[in-house]
Formats: sequence, C-alpha cells, structure tokens
Amino acid sequence: MALRRPAQENGGRDCDSKKKRKEAEIYQALNSDPVDVAALRRMAISEGGLLMDEIRCRVWPKLLNVNTEDLPPPPGMPDEQREGLQEELIDSILQVLHRNPQLHYYQGYHDIVVTFLLVVGERLATALVEKLSTHHLRDFMDPTMDNTKHILNYLMPIIDQVNPELHDFMESAEVGTIFALSWLITWFGHVLSDFRHVVRLYDFFLACHPLMPIYFAAVIVLHRAQEVLACECDMASVHHLLSQIPQDLPYETLISRAGDLFVQFPPSELAREAAQQQAERTAASTFKDFELASAQQRPDTVLRQRFRDRLRVEERAKSLLATKPRTNRFVKLAVMGLTVALGAAALAVVKSALEWAPKFELQIFP
Repeated sequence: MALRRPAQENGGRDCDSKKKRKEAEIYQALNSDPVDVAALRRMAISEGGLLMDEIRCRVWPKLLNVNTEDLPPPPGMPDEQREGLQEELIDSILQVLHRNPQLHYYQGYHDIVVTFLLVVGERLATALVEKLSTHHLRDFMDPTMDNTKHILNYLMPIIDQVNPELHDFMESAEVGTIFALSWLITWFGHVLSDFRHVVRLYDFFLACHPLMPIYFAAVIVLHRAQEVLACECDMASVHHLLSQIPQDLPYETLISRAGDLFVQFPPSELAREAAQQQAERTAASTFKDFELASAQQRPDTVLRQRFRDRLRVEERAKSLLATKPRTNRFVKLAVMGLTVALGAAALAVVKSALEWAPKFELQIFP
C-alpha cells in the first residue's frame, strides 16, 4: 500500500514550489529588455511580496525609477572606520535634506530611512529615500502638517463605505484619526516589531499609489471592527485600543483587501468627503491634537528642545571625541550652524525619540 505524505509536509513543498516559481518570474521580469516594471509591481503586490532582500535590492530601484549605475559614493570615512548604523542613518538623512532644501524632516522619517538602510545598504538607500521623499512622502515633508491631515481625512470615508456602523461609532466617540498618524508617516515601520512584516508592506506601498498606506490603515480598523464596537464609546477607550496595533495581523489578507478597496473607492471619489471632513473638523476646533503635534515641528520648539539637551549631549560628545577620531555628528551640526531642518534631523536620530506634546495624554508614538 502506498504511503501518503502528511498534509503539512505537502503544504510545505507546495509553498516552496510556489516561491521558486515566483522568484523565477521576478528574475525574468528583471532580465527583460526593457525591464518589465509592470510585472515587478504585480509581484511586489501579490502574496509574499518580493520574497527576500536580495531581490528587493534589485526591484525597489525599478519601482522608484532610480538609476543604480550612477549612485553617489557614501560620504565620510571608509566603512571600516564608521561608527555603525547610526552614522549611516544621519548621513543619509542629511544628504537628502541638503540636496532638497524644500523638504523638512518630520518625526518618524528615520524609521523609513533605517528600513532602506537595513535592506539595501547606504549608497542605494540614500538614492531610494531621496526619490521617495520627493514623491510618496512629499506631503509629510512640508513645513506644516496640513497635507498630512488631509491624507488622514481619507480614513473615515473609506471606513464609512464599508462599515457605516463602525464609522458612526467612531464619530460618536470623537476618536479622530490621530491614532493612525504614526502608521501613515512611517509606513508602519514604527509600530510593527517583526521586520519581515515591515518590508512586506514596503514592497506593497512602493508598487502602489502614494495613498495606499491610508487604505491599509483603514482595513486594519475594519478588521478590528468587533473589538472597537465592544469598547466604551468614548475617545480615550477607542484611541487606546486602536493605537495598540496587533502584531499577528493577517497581512496578506489585509493587503489584498486594501487593494480591493482602492479599486472600489479610488481617492478621486473620496476627495470631496475628505475635504468636507477637514472643513467640519476645522470649524469645530477638534484638531487640537494635531496642533499640539505640529507645534513640536516648529523651529522655536525644536530650538528650545535643542537648548535643553545641549549640555548633556555636549558632555557626552567630549568623551567621545577624546577616544574616537571622528567628530560627533551632532556637535558638528551645531557648530556649522546648519538649518533648523538639518538640526532637527540630527537631534531626532541622536536621541532615542523626540517627545511630541509631552503634556498630551494620548501620545502619537506609544
């Protein structure tokens, strides 16, 4: 009698075979002349994404239309003398901001930059992040948060289209959309602990419309509808629940759902409702949370923050300078007197985190 393989083993073999087929299709698209970017986008969106970092190093530049044959050399000292990932992170951020003075650092930007550094290395990461900063992330890098607020205003209309009961409950609770701010501006890199999930989402977002992250945020809320509806209908309870994002989400299912919702309810159809929501919220003065968060980005606030930390940071810098040949980057920036945007970038990287609105009970970055 023939022996039957266990179902789990068969499933594993099928999965491996499926991955190998997809890998072959990706390389076929890469090796086409010209490169089949449309096929690469489909691969990045479909189940499993781009599979591995080795492939991402080749595909992400194609998705962003970045020429990898003409990358600028990394600045500073040779790699063996560098002070680790933090130095690379600061270098990449400063290069992008220096070459694009119209861009402004925002809290959370470094979460995106470090993801690219870990996947593709400094030279390529800097080129990709610069392209991303002038396109997908452009609205987040304005001097004010007005465009960021506008993007967040798409969240509730998407929810309303799918689950009006959930929408009305959240409106009654007056929870707003602040819970999703860190999701949006870091592409979930700040809130997900498993790096595999982060890069899977980056595959998806890089291949899609710049507003896709807000659709993904909406499907997370919709996925948790029963939990939300079981809450007390007040802002604190609903905000607390939604701001604690689960780590075991069914990512592939949610990615597929977000794509479906984008097709069903494209931004052009939701734009009027999003604009109306902005007008109503502004008139009702319910965006105090945003104003508090935005205040932390203003030059006067950044300078005050820098002044409070200067003595401690400079004392630490003195000890570093006594033993290391490379001058501490934060002190360099202070001495050189670069723009506030560059100073804020350095401060945000050197410190573990910039506290946003310390008196605001519902912190944006928990």
